[in-house]
Formats: sequence, structure tokens, C-alpha cells
Amino acid sequence: MLTWRGADADRLEQVRVNISGSRVRAYGRIISAETADHEAFSVSYELVTTESGVTRRLSLRMLKASGESQLDISRDMDGRWMVQSPDSAVHSDFGGAETIDVELSPFFKTVPIRRFAMARGAESVELPVVYLSLPSYSVDQMDVAYRFSDSQVQVSYPGVSSTLVVDDEGLVRDYPGVATRI
Repeated sequence: MLTWRGADADRLEQVRVNISGSRVRAYGRIISAETADHEAFSVSYELVTTESGVTRRLSLRMLKASGESQLDISRDMDGRWMVQSPDSAVHSDFGGAETIDVELSPFFKTVPIRRFAMARGAESVELPVVYLSLPSYSVDQMDVAYRFSDSQVQVSYPGVSSTLVVDDEGLVRDYPGVATRI
């Protein structure tokens, strides 16, 4: 069980993680208080990856005062993604992405960090990701660069860069300005 507290103290993320090599199975929840940008929400999720750490499926359920919604994002064996909500289904290759990143989530930064830094000894890697914004549930493709150095990982998105502190297992301990593991 891992828990992160938001830097603004208005958000928590807790996840139960089962790791076997590069394979990850995780059950978690992100809880955010109301802010100037959004109403309060709670998102529960289940993430499953393949043996090589490639995302297979992410299922989410969001609760807000205004209602609840579900979203399923899955990747087939041919590398095609399906984003399914109760109202629609979208198919895309998302630029060849093999992983999902969730906005403001320290846990979802861990998946590619473990996959590339620990398994391959990489110093840096740039890859497309399926990027999920919360609480809007908007899904886009985004290119993300990871630069590894000792227990730190610089993660760069278009226009934004953060230096994460990770433990010996490649799990995020500190995501400056966003969250710290408690």
C-alpha cells in the first residue's frame, strides 16, 4: 500500500500495488477536494500491465456531487487502444503509446519509470503516452521524456518539467509541487 498527500493538502492518492518483474496490477483511489478549477471528486482505478510493463487496461470510476461516470481504456494485442465511456467508444493508436499517464498522479509516473529505468538501465527515454486529465476524463496522446539519474527522474511534458525522487524499487517518493509519499 502506497499513499501520497497532495502538496496543496487537498488531494490524496492511495494504491495497493502487486509487482512481479515489470508486470503491475494496481487498485487505487485519488480523492480531491473542491478547488477553483473543479468540484470535489473521487476516482477509483484498476490498472493491469503485461509481463513487459505495457499497459493492458485501466478502468476508472469517478464520483462527484454532480454524478458518477466510468471510463475504460484498454489496449489490444495489435497496439490499438479503445477508450470506452457509457456514451461512446473511441479507437486510436495514440501515436504508438504503450502506457497511460494520469494527471497529478505519482503512481502512474512509476509504471514507465520501473519499466525503463529498472529493467533496461536506461538513462533517458522519450515516449508517447495516453494522457488522462482529471476530473474532465479527457484523453490525449502526449510525448513525455524521462531522464534517469541516481534516485531522481526528470519528467518533461510539453511546457512542464518536474524532477521526481524515487526509491530503490523505482516507486515515486516525491513529486515536487504535486505530492509526497507518506
